Parts: sequence; C-alpha cells; structure tokens
Amino acid sequence: MKALSGLTVSLVAITLATAGPGTAAGQKAGPTQADLIADEATPGDVLTYGMGPRAQRFSPLTRIDASNVGKLVPAFAASLGGEKMRGQESQPIVYDGTIYVTGSYSRLYAFDAKTGEEKWEYNARLPDGIMPCCDVVNRGAAIYGDKIIFATLDAHLIALNRLTGKVVWNKKAADFEAGYSMTAAPMIVKDKIIYGNSGGEFGIIGRVEARDVNTGDLVWSRPTIEGNMGQLNGKDSTVTGKTNASWQGDQYKTGGGAPWLGGTYDPDTNLLFFGTGNPAPWNSHLRPGDNLYTSSTLAIDPDTGEIKWHYQYTPHDGWDFDGVNEFIPFDAKVGGKMMKLGAQANRNGYFFVLDRTNGKFVSANPFVSKITWASGYDKAGKPKFIDANRPGAPSAEKGTTVFSAPAFLGAKNWMPMAYSQQTGYFYVPANEWGMDIWNEPIAYKKGAAYLGAGFTIKPLYDDYIGALRAIDPATGKIMWEYKNKAPLWGGVLSTAGNLVFTGTPEGYLKAFDAKTGKELWKFQTGSGVVGSPVTWEQDGEQFVAVMSGWGGAVPLWGGEVAKAVQHINQGGALWVFKLPKS
Repeated sequence: MKALSGLTVSLVAITLATAGPGTAAGQKAGPTQADLIADEATPGDVLTYGMGPRAQRFSPLTRIDASNVGKLVPAFAASLGGEKMRGQESQPIVYDGTIYVTGSYSRLYAFDAKTGEEKWEYNARLPDGIMPCCDVVNRGAAIYGDKIIFATLDAHLIALNRLTGKVVWNKKAADFEAGYSMTAAPMIVKDKIIYGNSGGEFGIIGRVEARDVNTGDLVWSRPTIEGNMGQLNGKDSTVTGKTNASWQGDQYKTGGGAPWLGGTYDPDTNLLFFGTGNPAPWNSHLRPGDNLYTSSTLAIDPDTGEIKWHYQYTPHDGWDFDGVNEFIPFDAKVGGKMMKLGAQANRNGYFFVLDRTNGKFVSANPFVSKITWASGYDKAGKPKFIDANRPGAPSAEKGTTVFSAPAFLGAKNWMPMAYSQQTGYFYVPANEWGMDIWNEPIAYKKGAAYLGAGFTIKPLYDDYIGALRAIDPATGKIMWEYKNKAPLWGGVLSTAGNLVFTGTPEGYLKAFDAKTGKELWKFQTGSGVVGSPVTWEQDGEQFVAVMSGWGGAVPLWGGEVAKAVQHINQGGALWVFKLPKS
C-alpha cells in the first residue's frame, strides 16, 4: 500500500484535434435528454454508460444470435497508441458515426465507427502526486448535445466538443492532494451531469454531485457520510443523516464512503441509485457503530440531491466489502404481485433484491461458494454476523488474523453485470477468493493511506477463480456458470439474440448462450479484456465493441492471485466485430 500511496504520474497535455470545426451540414445536433432516457430501446447508438439509464446492458438486437455468432470477425481494431497502457476499463459510447472511448491516464478518443480511423484525442494534464487507489483507469464518458464529458484522476470533470475534442469547460471537483480522484463514467439526468468521487482508502468524504451540463457549475452536492453538510444552488442545504448518530466524535470528517462507481437512474421513480464505498479506516474497531451511509445504496432525488432512502448491505464493514456496485432497476413478480425492484451483486458475496420505491429488503442469496463473515440475512435485511470471523482489534502492533471469504476485492467488484429482458436472468462476473486479514493501528494524515489493516489474497480453488453466473433474481438460484482460470474483471452484455458477452484477462472476448451458458465464440484480442462490451446497429449491420488492455486492481492488490496473472501483457485497443457479408 505504501507504494500505491506514493504513485506519481507526470504527463504533458496533448490535444490532437483533426476533425473540422463546428457542426457541418448533415451532422446531428447531438443527443437530447429524451434520447438518453430512450437509449436502451434505440439500438442504432450507445448513448449512456450501461446502454440505458437503468444500466441493464441489454440490447434488443437479434442480427447476431446464438446460431451465427460463431462467424463473428473483426471489423477493425484501433490502438490508443503511446506508452500509456495499464487497465482499459472503458465502455464505448457510439453516436453519429463516431465511437468515443476513454483510456488509462485520463484520455479520451474519438474514432470513426466505420473505419477505426482516429478523429481526435485528448490527454488531460495530470499533476505529479495523483493517488489513484486501484490503477490509472477510466470507465467511460457521457454524451449530451455537442459535448462529451469525462472525469480525471486528479478529480476534475472536463467537457469537450464532441466533434473537435476542444475543451468547453474544465471544473475541479475535489482536492487530489487529499486523496480524491475520479474514475467512473458520469451520467446526465435532467440537464445535469451527475458523478461520484473516489478515494475511500485515503479518508476522504464521499460525495455525489450534480453540475449544470452546459456550464459545469455546481448545482448540488450530497455527502455520503452521515454528519456532513450538503449544498444546493450555492448554499448549505441539509446535513446527511444526523451528526454523531453512527460515527463517534470527528470520525465523520474522514469517513470514506466514496461513490466511486457512478450510478443508475430510474425514470419510473425519478430516483438516482448510487452505491457507497468502504468506511475509513478499514479497522472497524476504531469506529464503532453502523457508520452510515457507507457500504450502502442511496436513492437520491436528482433535482435536490436529497436522500430518499438507503439500504446498508454491510453495517460496520470491517472487510472493505463496499456497497458501490451498480444497482439495476427491473420489474418482476414477487408473491404474484408485479413490483418495481432493483438488484445488486455485492462484494460481500450476496445477491440482493430490494423494492426500489422505498429500499425495503426483499431477498439476499449467496452467489459464491464460500462466505465466512455472515451466515445470511434476517427478514428485516440485517446480516447475521459471525463475530469470530471479524479481524481482531490491534494492540501495540496488529490484531488477530482471520481468514475471510470473499476477499476484499469482492465476490464481484466494479465490473458491471447485465440483465436480460429475454431470460429474466442477471449475468454476474463473480470471483472465488479469500484473504488473510488483520487490523493495525492507524491515524489519519491528509493524503496518506488510511487503512489500518493488512491482507493477503488467496484463490479458493486450483482450477478457477472467475465465474460468470446466470442468476434467477426470483429465487437466487444459479442457473448456469462458466468457470475461468483467472479472475473475471470485465463487464457483461446481454442481447435478444440469446447471447451474453464478456471478456477474460487471458485476452478473449467470449460469447455464451444466454439460456444454457454454452460457449459459442471467442476471439483473442492480444491483451486482457477488462472493459465492458456494447452492441449497436449501423448501415444494416450489427456490431460488437470492447476495449482490450490488462490492468486494474488485480495486478496491484491481488497477492498470490496477482502472481498467477503477472505474465499477461498490457495493451490499449478498441476492437469492433461484425458478421461477414454474405
């Protein structure tokens, strides 16, 4: 961890803009709010992170299906170039003949969607001393009107002209010297760009914020740690929760809870759903109480930033399980009654279903084979802790070591799952690993790692770590699984063609039968696939695209697991596939 906290990157700002100026005749004016809301039903483009505001990552396209996917071939590959590899976790945005992808080290590219030719490239000017927890990744951009907007490792939000790559506005969101960073794809709701910060390992305060999409000016700010004051239209609004209700003394000032993965939006309830990260420090003995609102999903009013409800997956988290994973709205019957639900596959090993209108607990079922920290959840949605498996309180040096499963990298980490409107299953990229974990004394220091814990990650099984699992949310039952030797660290795509796509660290993009899990196709991209695939229709053909480039948290934090994948080459390329013309 000491090596990570000292990570420094120095870059020269480069803006290459080869596209013509302004909006030429025949070019579209740009996506509207109505276009973004309708994204999941308009397969001619990909306008949002998650392929729709609900982020179900489901496409109604059927040109590529289980019967012909084996014929899929590359249309082109576009290199990000340079020496800046390390973890290409981006999801492409596709609009008006252009594919937009972010790259590691806070870069944004525009490629021609027909040829792969680069139109322009923007490299953010990053200062020395940035402190990203889990590699120099970026997961994607947001598009609106004439703008393409993304976040940077030094906690800035930058809007570029989508045709030229020129800066429209650049706003500082937080202080990188205090440990803040930003890696998630922002989202646009009601003419506001909405995002969350990163940095929970440095004792920051998590915040979900909204800015005017045209000016970048702050509209509202909602801290995710109880006791901190929110902002609305330049004035203090309301305190999050109640000061000192679940944090002692001044601990709420360094409580973590970063909403570092971004959110989803449900037009039916007009609610944003943001997950929050771990409490700081990891050493739970130093912060008695539930430590609200860490390791939770928050339902937030997009107009005011007020929290409408919350559900805490791991109260008093002592394992870095977080609650930051995506919360996906879906509708289904419960007890014969159609309900508005939401699902999350949590790092703590349980697959949750909640009533998304009020946050009421519906169910929690294991989706990995070994869970040691709790024996399940009661009817009220509270975990049944196994106290002996909480890391011990430190004395002069360190506390009692325990073995915990899942490991802190989670039964599922950041990589987004998909929901199929065709099968009714969620497709979850899971990992089977555990850790030895112990607590250590720690004191807060601005810009320094604030863990108070040590750990060693270990695989649970010799033959696999990663497992793509199809889960029936009605029962929690695993309907099928695909096992992978290395951890799975990329997103998932489902389609009405009875297909599920995901990538592997070994370099493959793979396609599976959505009903049975049978592997139908694979392609070697040359580096680990840790991005999120998308699909769209263009000129009468269906395309599938994914970023290739190994990196992320596993090689940095993975312990014995990291050693097992250290031979994988880094890379940086956008791969696009289609069926050959007959």
